[in-house]
Amino acid sequence: MAPKVLVSDKLSETAVQVFRDRGVEVDYMPTLGKDKEKLAEIIDQYDGLAIRSATKVTEKLLEKATSLKVVGRAGIGVDNVDIPAASKKGVIVMNTPFGNSITTAEHAIAMMFAVARQLPEASASTHAGKWEKSKFMGVELFNKTLGVIGAGNIGGIVCDRALGLHMKVVAYDPFLSEERAVQLGVTKVELDELLARADFITLHVPLTDKTRNILDAEALAKTKPGVRIINCARGGLVDEAALAEMLKSGHVAGAAFDVFETEPATDSPLFGLPNVVVTPHLGASTSEAQENVAVQVAEQMSDYLLTGAVSNALNMPNVTAEEAAVMGPWLKLAQHLGAFVGQMTDEPIEAINILYNGHVAQMNTAALNAAAVAGVMMASNPDVNMISAPVMAKERGVKISTTTQEKSGVFDAYIKLTVVTGTRERSIAGTVFSDGKPRFIQIKGITIDAEIGAHMLYTTNKDVPNIIGTLGRTMGENGVNIANFTLGRSARNGDAIALLYLDDQIPEQVVSQLQETGLFQQVRPLRFDVA
Repeated sequence: MAPKVLVSDKLSETAVQVFRDRGVEVDYMPTLGKDKEKLAEIIDQYDGLAIRSATKVTEKLLEKATSLKVVGRAGIGVDNVDIPAASKKGVIVMNTPFGNSITTAEHAIAMMFAVARQLPEASASTHAGKWEKSKFMGVELFNKTLGVIGAGNIGGIVCDRALGLHMKVVAYDPFLSEERAVQLGVTKVELDELLARADFITLHVPLTDKTRNILDAEALAKTKPGVRIINCARGGLVDEAALAEMLKSGHVAGAAFDVFETEPATDSPLFGLPNVVVTPHLGASTSEAQENVAVQVAEQMSDYLLTGAVSNALNMPNVTAEEAAVMGPWLKLAQHLGAFVGQMTDEPIEAINILYNGHVAQMNTAALNAAAVAGVMMASNPDVNMISAPVMAKERGVKISTTTQEKSGVFDAYIKLTVVTGTRERSIAGTVFSDGKPRFIQIKGITIDAEIGAHMLYTTNKDVPNIIGTLGRTMGENGVNIANFTLGRSARNGDAIALLYLDDQIPEQVVSQLQETGLFQQVRPLRFDVA
């Protein structure tokens, strides 16, 4: 059955057609996002939900979305999506961070021109029949210093455009490397130096706990007298009340804002002040950008629903279509390894350590980690998946660590997973053979070669006679067919294990019979999702 997507906000017909062309069933209801009750009534019918800003994806809505796998936001901002709630429900949240980059960067440059030359006020004055030529004395951008706070995708484009205007550009960004700064042609500085040097300051960072009010009263006091400030990124990055005071005092010569702490912004300390240019969050409002982000979100959602490829997800590692094809068996193996130790562990887990050896270490280990952790967590919550599992692990205080190493041993690649509790460690390793089938190759340090089936039985015992006979006889007497039987031991007369691949789930009374023989230390039925 083809996956089904609901488009609840206005998207271009081209984007809707992308879904159809890719084989995804789509219902286009562009006003439904404003009707919360109606949306909640029908959301359980859909695998995907494509939105802009009108639709609010709340925890309450997600509770109704029993089939939902992915939410795609046509645009960069996801303030209207409860990402933690989506993660707990195992729903991927995607955005389109690059589709409107040029448009937003151009708006910032336009706002910089507008505030430098007081264009809106001059235009209004002229429209009013005045000719106040001497009133609107501006400044050139040429040879001025632009301070860019956040030199990522959009900020990098702004840097490029500013250099084209022959401005000097300094950038503050903790994640900006010296090599990238050289590529951009900018000087990397700390924030205080940027504040002291810049004639214009433009912000291009997300709103986080660290960036909220990054330009507060204290920071604004450090700026160069006559500075002009542009914010086309996110409301809340600048303390609007503090900036208004600096504008009134003349320390700040002008400001241009497209975003506000409260939106829709019907009031702001900046409104009505001279040489303050304001627009109603128009950064992404061009026909090209709207088309780009709509088509991009349709492509991303289709890729995920049809191939498992993940792009621009905010709560899941990205996985390309090519990676999904190659990594499929390894993702399944990672999940099986986690499922084994998860089902074998009855006490609280403190840490999960994952070792990648050989060529698997070059794969997308973030995605493999998510699969392994999901396998572990499924033992206590069958509904968990790769999105919700890391959230659940974090909530429980489980520490996740990853180690990669070059090929060692007889296998070209393998994964070893170790779970740590307050009293013990339990480990298992596996690989993927050339036939694409995952195999367990080591349990408790004991070498084995076990095919993985939906229904399995794991036993531990001392290496003594009659183990194989007891297992075979008990299964036969109870009509349980053995598809595969794997044995391993640490040494003669030492610890031994058996792993039976069964055609059907083993009845509880058969488990009890084996335990009553006194031959086994553990008798544990196991289930694996091999679909």
